[in-house]
Amino acid sequence: MATFSYTIPLPIRCSTTGNNQDPNKQNLNKIKITGTPTRSVKVDTLSQTAGVAKTSVASVENGHISKEQIRQNIPTKKQFVDYHRQGLIVEGGVGYRQTVVIRSYEVGADKTATLESILNLLQETALNHVWMSGLLSNGFGATHGMMKNNLIWVVSRMQVLVDQYPIWGEIVEIDTWVGASGKNGMRRDWLIRSQATGHVFARATSTWVMMNEKTRRLSKMPEEVRAEISPWFIEKQAIHEDVPEKISKLDSNAKYVNSNLKPKRSDLDMNQHVNNVKYVRWMLETIPDQFLESHQLSGIILEYRRECGSSNIVQSLCEPDEDGILNSGLKQNNDMSPLNRFSLASEIMEGNGLLGSLDKVPLRYTHLLQTQGDTQNEEIVRGKTTWKKKQSNIELSNMPFSI
Repeated sequence: MATFSYTIPLPIRCSTTGNNQDPNKQNLNKIKITGTPTRSVKVDTLSQTAGVAKTSVASVENGHISKEQIRQNIPTKKQFVDYHRQGLIVEGGVGYRQTVVIRSYEVGADKTATLESILNLLQETALNHVWMSGLLSNGFGATHGMMKNNLIWVVSRMQVLVDQYPIWGEIVEIDTWVGASGKNGMRRDWLIRSQATGHVFARATSTWVMMNEKTRRLSKMPEEVRAEISPWFIEKQAIHEDVPEKISKLDSNAKYVNSNLKPKRSDLDMNQHVNNVKYVRWMLETIPDQFLESHQLSGIILEYRRECGSSNIVQSLCEPDEDGILNSGLKQNNDMSPLNRFSLASEIMEGNGLLGSLDKVPLRYTHLLQTQGDTQNEEIVRGKTTWKKKQSNIELSNMPFSI
């Protein structure tokens, strides 16, 4: 059995909120540090984390461990603490929490995290969750059973609600967990909160299905894979939505159109198709700059139809909702989606009142990304974005957003 030692920095400080008796958090403080605070300490990774230095039989060839396996060091057993990624297993041993600092390259001109940065953090924490589960194979979030069956994960739907964007240098906690979605799907949810105040910045939910990597066709979930992931399922939702909102399809008469968009090599992920974050960038770039300067995205829904490869030419269509979210807000509360309730409330709290809000520009846009073909276009993803007027961080911090 191979054992590796690593030089790690001082232990991380976990959240001051919640139960201070959390054994996972106590474990982080058990590393003894000697000498000056700037010195690092060598810790036997095998003794500190469950099975992190063990390798699977498939990774050993002719009695040797591959360089890639040594560099990645993918655990084969469940871990409870990840010192390198500042992560913890929570929710009774099935959820995951990661503490991150908002970096300078993750913020825009207003010093707040961009939507793209938030989406990247959601993806990263999801992968780290699988990493700590001990189920991760060499694929992009795929389990051992999935790799045996040539299966990969693809997202079919995603929704993100943003109450407030974290600022540069802020420490945030990201919780993520999974649950069942029908017979062959999986739901993954997230919560992003401030470590200092506990304020929930954003919520997100997504639905995932399996695709055969070779045929590029959707696949049923094999029982082998179900047995791997079902023990991690919990009944908890970050966004409660009884009936998912349907997004209408746009046509060539859309008000705003960007054509001849070409994916770059840097836009591709490990599954060799365009990354989801790139889709959002193409969508938002179609909205007029004047609107983006005065409004901030508060919600987005994405419905994925097909993958996009490096050879595709993409067209982005965008249409403002003429009725706007405020007119739909005149309906009874039971008919309003979470996006509608949040944006309507924010407009009224802003001091304009309901009638004053109705006179504003549309606060919702419908989007479509499609491939440009010689004879026909094929849908890639439909989208719906919701917007609110930009406010200062002080004003936003006073707005409630309950857990």
